[in-house]
Amino acid sequence: MNSQRHLAIAAIGSILSLMACDCVAAQQRPNIVVILADDLGNADLGYRGSEIKTPNIDQLAKGGVRLESFHGMPVCTPARAALMTGRYPMRYGLQTLVIFPNHTYGLPTDERTLPQALKEAGYSTAMVGKWHLGHADKKFWPQNRGFDHFYGNTVGEVDYFTHKRAGIIDWQRNGSFIDEKGYVLTLDGDEAVKLIDKQPKDKPFFLYFASLAPHAPYQAQKADEDRYATTITDPTRRTYAAMITSLDDQVGRIVARLERRGMRDNTLIIFSSDNGGPRNAVVASGAHSKEERTESGVKEGSLPANNGVLRGGKGSLYEGGVRVPTIFNWPAKLKPGVVNEPLHMVDIMPTALALAGATANSADKPLDGKDIWATVANGTPSPHDDILVNVEAFRGAIIKGRWKLVKIALLPGKTELFDLTTDPGEKNNVADQNVDVVRDLETRLLAYAKQQKMSEWLKAQPNYLGAQGQTIFDPDFDIDDGGLPRDRIALPKHQ
Repeated sequence: MNSQRHLAIAAIGSILSLMACDCVAAQQRPNIVVILADDLGNADLGYRGSEIKTPNIDQLAKGGVRLESFHGMPVCTPARAALMTGRYPMRYGLQTLVIFPNHTYGLPTDERTLPQALKEAGYSTAMVGKWHLGHADKKFWPQNRGFDHFYGNTVGEVDYFTHKRAGIIDWQRNGSFIDEKGYVLTLDGDEAVKLIDKQPKDKPFFLYFASLAPHAPYQAQKADEDRYATTITDPTRRTYAAMITSLDDQVGRIVARLERRGMRDNTLIIFSSDNGGPRNAVVASGAHSKEERTESGVKEGSLPANNGVLRGGKGSLYEGGVRVPTIFNWPAKLKPGVVNEPLHMVDIMPTALALAGATANSADKPLDGKDIWATVANGTPSPHDDILVNVEAFRGAIIKGRWKLVKIALLPGKTELFDLTTDPGEKNNVADQNVDVVRDLETRLLAYAKQQKMSEWLKAQPNYLGAQGQTIFDPDFDIDDGGLPRDRIALPKHQ
């Protein structure tokens, strides 16, 4: 009898111990804050040698892990889709260009999102900023895709002061459109710190802060521009710099509020950008007329973004279009360091879910992303055998280790192979000298291409003429992230 009693007591003790461990584990689950810049030049941060002042982002870089071979997507919508799903956008038709104001499609509702998965795991979820994954139907809106709270705009390229696109307000809080005064970045920062203040300390939270800056239209507050009055002479570059510094101010406010609430040590902050900086006027401000580009602050031959040694810019498959500055910062868990392993935007979701103790995969929609925590924290090799930069009906790019293949399928076609270890600027096409490598990467790229769904953009956009046609059919043109002439814009009526 005594032995049975001892066994029972031991069993109860084991159960209580396991319950205690589960409780501690739950309490230790990190808060997760993802800060996404928009169209940020790879070299346009202070810690990367820029004259642009970004002390708060620099501090995240100094105290965190810098991912120097992290890849976003060529333009806004695909990058955000990859972040939100952990799956390559070609799997659900969002691989080409962006959702325009007159388009009615969005991120398919059968795709499981990062906030949905975190919410299932007990997190509160909030988003502030630019969505750009569907606006024409409420089912695509953030608050119907896993976010408990949403404040910001659903389309791209709104005015920073009026919050309008083509004269129509695109600014809402939780589904209600609002007309309020103020500079977008300041308003976003205000909302973010209020949300942090409201978070109970015993419940983990996910905050997605998707900045408009420094996407065109190039508009800044005078006080921010004055910081560069004597250091930057080009007016467009000065405004662009002021926008980035304003974003940096908001980053500082978010970090300070986390510290004030005693949450900083248990908060993972991920800073990145959707794509590289634009190096073409049409790409910078959309496929508008010269007059409309001028209204957006984009001057022909005067583009502000700097991608450093990287080739190309926003819209292209070259590194200047897709390699983005990325930082993981978590004071309690990460030591400062630099990681050069190839990684991708799709990796954020499975990594965050693993840290949160949430379920990552589903049988019918497996994630393309990998849990990269070991690579970030310990510098282990990338878990990817290969990384799909993107694939479309007419072009694609893939990375395997040191090698990157860029393939243009439109006649006369083009096949390029670069050794990113020795040639990050992609100046030397070494395809002819590495036939076996090209054959391997082409086989892999073709396998991905066969899995892609038809591009929703190509289905929705009947007109490929003018600037739009140039962005699609000129292999050397940086594909655009803009809209249409204003007489063709048809934002949905406020519902």
